Amino acid sequence: MTQYVFQKITPPTRGEVIQLQEGRVVPPERPIVPFIEGDGIGPDIMRAARLVLDEAVRLAYGGRREIVWFEVYASRKAQELLGELLPADTLRVLQTYRVGLKGPFTTMAGPRGYRSLVAQIRQQLDLYACIRPIRYFRGVPAPVRHPEKVDMVVFRENTEDVYAGLEWGAGSEEARRLREWLREVLGVEVRADAGLGLKLISAYGSRRLVRAALRYAVERGRRSVTLVHKGNIMKYTEGAFREWGYEVAREEFGGQVVTEAEVGEVYGGSVPAGKVVLKDRLADNMFQQVLLRPEEYDVLATPNLNGDYLSDALAAQVGGLGMAPGANVGDRAAIFEATHGSAPKYAGLDKVNPTSLILSGVMMLEWLGWVEAGGLVVRGLEATFEERYVTYDLARQMVGATEVRTSQFAERVVRNMGG
Repeated sequence: MTQYVFQKITPPTRGEVIQLQEGRVVPPERPIVPFIEGDGIGPDIMRAARLVLDEAVRLAYGGRREIVWFEVYASRKAQELLGELLPADTLRVLQTYRVGLKGPFTTMAGPRGYRSLVAQIRQQLDLYACIRPIRYFRGVPAPVRHPEKVDMVVFRENTEDVYAGLEWGAGSEEARRLREWLREVLGVEVRADAGLGLKLISAYGSRRLVRAALRYAVERGRRSVTLVHKGNIMKYTEGAFREWGYEVAREEFGGQVVTEAEVGEVYGGSVPAGKVVLKDRLADNMFQQVLLRPEEYDVLATPNLNGDYLSDALAAQVGGLGMAPGANVGDRAAIFEATHGSAPKYAGLDKVNPTSLILSGVMMLEWLGWVEAGGLVVRGLEATFEERYVTYDLARQMVGATEVRTSQFAERVVRNMGG
């Protein structure tokens, strides 16, 4: 293999780099996959996830395929080992190998202007789509009557909106100058004690996010894509997101997608066979819809802030963030991550639920095209939940559950993958 040179870390001597051909992932038989343990419970759940993923690949392909793991560093471990929170080597590795599996980070207290490490990684690698599939596993405690009706995939725009990091604190020189410009140029008065931020939603960012959601729905046989926005109030940002979404559908998916309006007006209320329906909903209404009529929604495409709120709310319906995987995907790389926090009080106790990271690993296997291995992991999880052989967070809500450690849960999933 070609040996890549980094300043402070050494790549594996075996394995190969994932390639892209015409925008499609072309995995070798033994891809090198960088991983970041994360903080707090990160090492515990990463060990569990790697065990499950390695065994799934072995079982599915009889040793013909293998993940070659490559540890890189960010957050607290990077600070301890390399003296910085996000080393340049880590970003170079993720760019070079095109993939990564990441544990949770602890939110760091920082000076004014400090940006989260996750946001920095997303921006630096242009991972514009935050993808979160949310489904129910039978036997898992949930707060709603019919969690089994929830089966949605959220495509959240990852680089724009109020998360772009363009904000200035109340009383700062930057805020004063921007406030003066607003008054003098646009005639807009802003209170002197206000913090100011910019909400950026572009045609480019919106169109590529909706394009990814529509392509996903078409390729996977999903029923619908719903644009979630607050365009009745923010007409030139979220309203524009909606309009650009419809444009992409019309211009690029004309033979595969029909609008909800067309279903009623042209097709007599029946969706044509093989077509994906494009809908849109106001964000506040969407929160009600996912509770009252979840079975009517499938893929959701949202601006950044709406998607953050909505994906967490959906996860709560199926048992919480511990059950929800996540991926940050761009055209040239993808990072798969646990969606929950680092729970530092449980660090090193081998106690917490690793399902979010394991399911994120399933997403990674599917991204590689190794769907057989991903299917084995899902089968192992389903059987383990039905046995009520679970970690403390689920055991305390289940009658007759066996409470086990993180490592024991992972071992049981592995056993159940083999039937």
